[in-house]
Amino acid sequence: MAKLKINRKYIQKEDADIEMTQKYFVKLTESEQNRLQELINSRNASKSIKKRANILLMSDMSAGNPAKQAEIAKRCGVSVVTVYHTLRDFACNGLTYTLTYKRKKTTNPPIVTSEMQARIIALACSEPPKGFARWTVRMLTEKIIELGILEKVSRETVRQTLKKQNLSLI
Repeated sequence: MAKLKINRKYIQKEDADIEMTQKYFVKLTESEQNRLQELINSRNASKSIKKRANILLMSDMSAGNPAKQAEIAKRCGVSVVTVYHTLRDFACNGLTYTLTYKRKKTTNPPIVTSEMQARIIALACSEPPKGFARWTVRMLTEKIIELGILEKVSRETVRQTLKKQNLSLI
């Protein structure tokens, strides 16, 4: 099996040389084939969904001996890995799963809530410590931790919080 080089320029050239062992096989029913054909001819379907449908049709074993994954990838204009993942999704999860977008299910909650944001802005608008003409992001970060607004916070988070409100320390 050929190894991919890290540089993106070489990946396109070497995709045709990669031969993955065929692990997943596709046998489509007549109704599934019709659904895929309708999807490919549809104006509403996205380009990537149409490519997945094409991959499934080209790798269908019920229509005869399917092409190799590298050849399917070349014909569809995708990578061999995309072909592999599409076939895997179909074999493991079915047609509907393969033809839908996968959205990230969990999102991280924001570090700075609106209440904390208000306190940070109020602090930035207050008088700077004695001996200083203005607040710096570093001094604000230290003061936020000292006052207990947040247990720990990076300077970048403080900077972004001020930037969201178009607040400049200058």
